[in-house]
Amino acid sequence: MTDVKIKNSVESKSFSTPEKKKKLLIPYAVLCELTHRCPLSCPYCSNPVELELKSNEIDTDTWKKALSEAIKIGILQAHFSGGEPTARKDLEDLIQHASSNGLYTNLITSGVLVTEERLQKLYDAGLDHVQISIQDTDPDNSEKIAGFKGHQKKINTCALVRKVGIPLTINSVMHRQNLHNLKSMIELAIELDAERLEVAQVQYYGWALKNQTAFLPTREQLDEATKIVEEARVKYKGILAIDYVVPDYYAKKPKSCMGGWGRQFLNITPAGKVLPCHAAESLDFLNFDNIKDKPLSWIWEHSESFNRFRGTNWMPEPCRSCDRKEIDWGGCRCQAFALTGNADATDPTCEFSPYRNVLEEPLSKAGNETPDFIYRKFTKQVSLK
Repeated sequence: MTDVKIKNSVESKSFSTPEKKKKLLIPYAVLCELTHRCPLSCPYCSNPVELELKSNEIDTDTWKKALSEAIKIGILQAHFSGGEPTARKDLEDLIQHASSNGLYTNLITSGVLVTEERLQKLYDAGLDHVQISIQDTDPDNSEKIAGFKGHQKKINTCALVRKVGIPLTINSVMHRQNLHNLKSMIELAIELDAERLEVAQVQYYGWALKNQTAFLPTREQLDEATKIVEEARVKYKGILAIDYVVPDYYAKKPKSCMGGWGRQFLNITPAGKVLPCHAAESLDFLNFDNIKDKPLSWIWEHSESFNRFRGTNWMPEPCRSCDRKEIDWGGCRCQAFALTGNADATDPTCEFSPYRNVLEEPLSKAGNETPDFIYRKFTKQVSLK
């Protein structure tokens, strides 16, 4: 599962937009989805339901070209993700290219394919940070959720990261089937000497939407989780930073998804498509330009996909008249599309949305049904090599 923290961006040179002639923000970070190959089968994976085959992955030179163009437009961070990015044999080369040109580099990994030797090579190449996903503190449940027997390997890899001297973040995607172990997850992050813990509730699109009933927590679970996080933030202040993302379905206001569409962030898929967010391919009516065909600066400035929901002119009422329209930027377009079939719709997680009622059915099922997982998988057998 991909989870990238985007900090405040800075303003760039003046770009023109279809909406107005005004300054665009520089994208602060690029998420490089190097591959969709992964030994795990997490049923909440942020990858699209239609996964890219290895044969469609862009090559090393194209990735280097993309990174160089990212630097030119002012991007400061490169997050290397997947799938499992360590399945790419050129990972060290890509990190070295990014790091030597001044990009902060972060590896988002499951940790199950990482050896100490490989980790040292990545560190020597300039890797700044590692984020490892852990599905639960209970080994059996962790492996059930991941669809892979590798819990202890993840723990061992965390220790290797700290042994080599790389800062560590633990990413724990929380939901109804592991929230009861949130306290022990926080304690595990302390034991593993992590600097940061991301307590990220499942966001429901793609694979997670297929598993919504299995994952959506109850209100009581959410309230207890919030209490646990608040207490832990006080207890471990200065020791462990805890990022906490609540499920949108229980919110009254939508989140500012990725800091706003086409404002702070861009994503490059394994095949080279450039997206405003990692779930954007679910908007199947949009055309996404490819780094193989167009410069990154042109895609950011001029492409249909980045301008479609950029700014506020696209907004319907009540968003258009809302005093929060330049705070939450209308909420999540992928979520609006998934829940209403209309990507222009006010995000149903907003209390003022005319589509708020679409949340009633999934919320009524929370805690009452526990269907089997629909695991992330390719439509055909794929080798990790």
